[in-house]
Amino acid sequence: MPVEDAAEKGSATMIQKILIANRGEIACRVIKTAKKMGIKTVAVYSDADRDALHVEMADEAVHIGPAPSNQSYIVIDRILDAIRKTGADAVHPGYGFLSENAAFAEALEKEGVTFIGPPVGAIQAMGDKITSKKLAAEAGVSTVPGHMGLIADADEAVKISGEIGYPVMIKASAGGGGKGMRIAWNDEEAREGFQSSKNEAKNSFGDDRIFIEKFVTEPRHIEIQVLGDKHGTVLYLGERECSIQRRNQKVIEEAPSPFLDPATRKAMGEQAVALAKAVGYHSAGTVEFIVDGKQNTFYFLEMNTRLQVEHPITEAITGIDLVHEQIRVASGAGLSVTQDQVVFSGHAIECRINAEDPRTFVPSPGTITHFHAPGGLGVRVDSGVYAGYKIPPYYDSLIGKLIVHGRTRVECMMRLRRVLDEFVVDGIKTTLPLFQDLVSNQDIANGDYDIHWLENYLAETSAT
Repeated sequence: MPVEDAAEKGSATMIQKILIANRGEIACRVIKTAKKMGIKTVAVYSDADRDALHVEMADEAVHIGPAPSNQSYIVIDRILDAIRKTGADAVHPGYGFLSENAAFAEALEKEGVTFIGPPVGAIQAMGDKITSKKLAAEAGVSTVPGHMGLIADADEAVKISGEIGYPVMIKASAGGGGKGMRIAWNDEEAREGFQSSKNEAKNSFGDDRIFIEKFVTEPRHIEIQVLGDKHGTVLYLGERECSIQRRNQKVIEEAPSPFLDPATRKAMGEQAVALAKAVGYHSAGTVEFIVDGKQNTFYFLEMNTRLQVEHPITEAITGIDLVHEQIRVASGAGLSVTQDQVVFSGHAIECRINAEDPRTFVPSPGTITHFHAPGGLGVRVDSGVYAGYKIPPYYDSLIGKLIVHGRTRVECMMRLRRVLDEFVVDGIKTTLPLFQDLVSNQDIANGDYDIHWLENYLAETSAT
């Protein structure tokens, strides 16, 4: 039986073997915690990942198909076959691919296999932006003024936009990754934005439902980490500042936010817990808010019913292993901490190092000829690559995540500056030069930025 404090478990039956239904650094991250707990692991891999690090790290590995993810990693039947072959009694979906797929969670339930994630109902409720906003409002969560009902046509979209007050954000209900989103500053842009968002949503998601809400002009993207068990306990583990973005994709994250005050932090945390409880949530999850930088008011954005890429910075400032807690919860055990035991210590920053051009962000697949990850006090690198590894063109271009922790934000920034200079990835283009540039920027040093800052900075520096 895995090494775990039996007194803590009570009547829980600890998981014996976990299949990780994902790849790369995500899979490596889960495997590390499973090994620490004495739990066996199973990796799955495509043709492109035969030599991947997660395959080497796992106790077993199963080939599941060709390189494209729609022929391998996201094919539920292939994952189920791998489960049957290996006898895995649980699946961790990582934080991509199948992590928020209700059909996948239901399929595992039918197989009698534990899903290390939230209940199906919570995935479904939070996966739809219109439904989630309504549930959030009912739970007493602050929501952006807007129209959550069905919008018949462009004329109605213009009428609603005028009533809300420009500028407005036009969004696809089933959207993600920036798709199906438009900002409108007047009637003409509302009309055009509604139609183009509707078309893009239908093509990308097969769902053309659109909603409209007030657009915050100086927004900061703040997310609250929540953690719940199957016994009704839900905690919040502070916030992550995720405002340094490009095309709605996060680039740098830090915890705690250099912007939030304790009272706002507490209010956001309590509202995030209220929403999680309203949908019967358990496991790790994230409630995202938009904060008005001028007024310090906050509004619910969405809930991600999975572990987030940037979770290590929360782990750094709380000392809580979130994957460990996920496994405990899935096994039926309670959380290992209470809300009053959640203490924030120091400051942490994460940089997402991608195989991309540092200015244009064009992907740069190819072979890594030399790889040296920095180390030392307060430094963590989550990666699935090594020297000689070939970055495949089929998946996300993430090489790894550099996580730095310090006693203060200033110490953290100083440490980050040092380790960025020590991080070596040769053979391909990476975003390391971008981070080396940003870490010396005065706005970043001061914590004075919003969601639009990075794109504005890149536009300005490219023009000079």
